[in-house]
Amino acid sequence: MDGQARRRHGSRHRSWCCTFNAPPPSPENPHLSQRYHSNNSNCKTKLGPQKADSLSKLTTSISVPNSPQSSKSELSIVGRMDPRRILSPGRVSPIDHADSLEGDLHSSHAAPSAAAVDSIPRSRSQSFRAKMESPDTNSSLDPRGVEEGGGGAYDVRLNLKRKNGGVMVLELNSAVLASNSEVFAGLIAGSSGRKMCRIEVPEVENLGVFKETIELMFEEDIAKRLVKIGVNRAIDILEVAAGIMFHRGVLSCLKYLEAVPWTEEEEEKLRSLFTRFKFDDATSRDILARLYSQQSTGTPQNLARHLVSSITTCSDANARNELKSLVKDLLSKSSVYEEQPDINKEDFYDVCQSCLRVLVNLFEEASDAIPHEKMGKKEMGKPLIARITRQVDNINWLLEILLDRQMAEEFVDQWAHQGNLLKLHERASPMVRYELSRVSATLFIAMGTRKLHCCWEARSGLLQAWFGPMLLDFGWLQRCRKGLDMKALEEAMGQTLLTLPLKQQYVLFMEWFRCFSKNGTECPNLSKAFQIWWRRSFLRGSETHGVESR
Repeated sequence: MDGQARRRHGSRHRSWCCTFNAPPPSPENPHLSQRYHSNNSNCKTKLGPQKADSLSKLTTSISVPNSPQSSKSELSIVGRMDPRRILSPGRVSPIDHADSLEGDLHSSHAAPSAAAVDSIPRSRSQSFRAKMESPDTNSSLDPRGVEEGGGGAYDVRLNLKRKNGGVMVLELNSAVLASNSEVFAGLIAGSSGRKMCRIEVPEVENLGVFKETIELMFEEDIAKRLVKIGVNRAIDILEVAAGIMFHRGVLSCLKYLEAVPWTEEEEEKLRSLFTRFKFDDATSRDILARLYSQQSTGTPQNLARHLVSSITTCSDANARNELKSLVKDLLSKSSVYEEQPDINKEDFYDVCQSCLRVLVNLFEEASDAIPHEKMGKKEMGKPLIARITRQVDNINWLLEILLDRQMAEEFVDQWAHQGNLLKLHERASPMVRYELSRVSATLFIAMGTRKLHCCWEARSGLLQAWFGPMLLDFGWLQRCRKGLDMKALEEAMGQTLLTLPLKQQYVLFMEWFRCFSKNGTECPNLSKAFQIWWRRSFLRGSETHGVESR
């Protein structure tokens, strides 16, 4: 029985060591790794000393957790790790254990055999392999490195200190740093006589970004890694790479950033970065061309006039309304953009005059003042009321921009002296002529709400010219409001009347009183303003007479 038990035990042992039937060791099942490591001496007798020794080293290095909470005994094993199989370009260790590793790091054994390495599945860690041989004491700073397939010593301890506290320690290969960063190459060359080169980087803004920048030194194709990182992170990495003079990383970041679209926040970050760093013109000129205008494309004034003129002549209603909203937001003082371009007032008034001339022609057509044979085919193809509405909408849109810019005072005089339109208004049909009162309503509301300031002569001329037509068209404005606030219009008309001298108020209020008594709700209700005028004119008449006599 004892012999059978020993034979069965021996068969199980041979099955474990020679056929690899047991689950492979990994960080997810550390207890299996420890059991397998404890039986490693027996495995050597079955596999041969060289192969068993290589497998023991490989298994131990894979099962070591890459965590700042590792113990000293676990951290000392990292010195025997094959640097081609590490999960990151360096090992992160706590600052308290930093001094205990110097002797272990330089007591490394030979690298595992090729057969043992190839037996492990290829993973993402291959992207961090340094293309260099294991440097000896005298050639560890050789920036040329060696071909892939050799080992590498961790002979640089990079101590990163964050601004607001926090420390990260990376142990790296000196040849990798020296061959990629001119800053680190100079620091490493200055301490060539030491076994362990210690470099401290204070005032680090973001430890994670700095570590990712170091990781890119071990990447064969940095562009693929940047695609996964994203634009915002790539800008941060570009800043760190420029600071440590990591030229390969800078070039890759610039090429990636030039090829992708940016958000406004990312554009501002890039603009700020380019004001603090100066990059090679050959690699950064494409990005600079997107950030800044290299050649003048015309002044904002000329461009604004071209846009406004194009919108007023646009034939598609949906496109015209969309473009009006866009340009108005861009030119408005309340826009989200802090700096507003200056616009030329004369250019806007020229466009207004053009729209007024077209409007006069349309009303001449409405009153049969223009023969049909003189009208173009394109104009006759659309209803007259639609063409009149379009021109009135254009004038009101331009007026809103001028009011926002506080440049609408001159338009009050222009509208008050439209003698041809006033004559055509008398002859036109009510369903057409009310469109002209929409322009007057915009001016009345602007005056009554204190958005438009002009002299009393201009206000008097406007009311004398267009107050009567407004009383006639008010009923049609109520039925076809087109976004007009009728209550606001009534209030604004009364307030505008009260800004005139009392004698002129008397004439206009008497005209309203006769119209309102005849037409009722078809006329604006100015009763509140009428009461104020009455009190000012008669209840305080004695006081007013005393002031005038003095």
